[in-house]
Amino acid sequence: MFRQIRKDFKVIFERDPAARSVLEILFCYPGFHAMRFHHASHWLWTHGFRFLARFLSHIARGLTGIEIHPGATIGEGFFIDHGMGVVIGETAEIGKNATMYHGVTLGGTSWKKGKRHPTIGDNVIIGANAAILGAITVGENSKIGSGSVVNKEVPPHSTVVGIPGRIVYREGNVSQDPTGVGGTPDPEGKAIKCLTDQVFALEQRVDEMTKRLVARPDEPRVGTGA
Repeated sequence: MFRQIRKDFKVIFERDPAARSVLEILFCYPGFHAMRFHHASHWLWTHGFRFLARFLSHIARGLTGIEIHPGATIGEGFFIDHGMGVVIGETAEIGKNATMYHGVTLGGTSWKKGKRHPTIGDNVIIGANAAILGAITVGENSKIGSGSVVNKEVPPHSTVVGIPGRIVYREGNVSQDPTGVGGTPDPEGKAIKCLTDQVFALEQRVDEMTKRLVARPDEPRVGTGA
């Protein structure tokens, strides 16, 4: 338990520049508190104390604003930043060193028992208010943009944005940004930039033609019959 707590301290200091001291983390980080509760409730769940596990997770939700079902499986190095409104379902599985921001939902799309929540790979970053729905897999080292709704498989080393979520980067050209924020692209912004570049090129062409006509006013013009 103490080894895990030390690991969580290290993770928070690495991923949150606002963290200044261990004391601050102990008293002011709801994501840290939620994971402490989850470790206890998950132990109760796996040892058959289902009601106590649910009751403990219910208390944790009231204190932290983060709802993690005690049946969810979460790997080491998991970090929830801010945390308010996070919901993680019963059959969700989260790999090592994943990062999640506030308002994220790992939800189900079926009322049938069994696997119905997502599986999140190692080193995945999920932006604020994103929803990942169904028994799908998000591959390792992937990024889910803020506000995205993902209901299809995500290959490893991918970046997904939009509603519904669409893959905008794949392995080989994913932006190398350890925070995941700067590496999340803006497809609309990219399209606008392409149009702007075209307008700029046309303006340069018109400017060149204008200068040529001013420099040689007697030069015959195409289509004038001169």
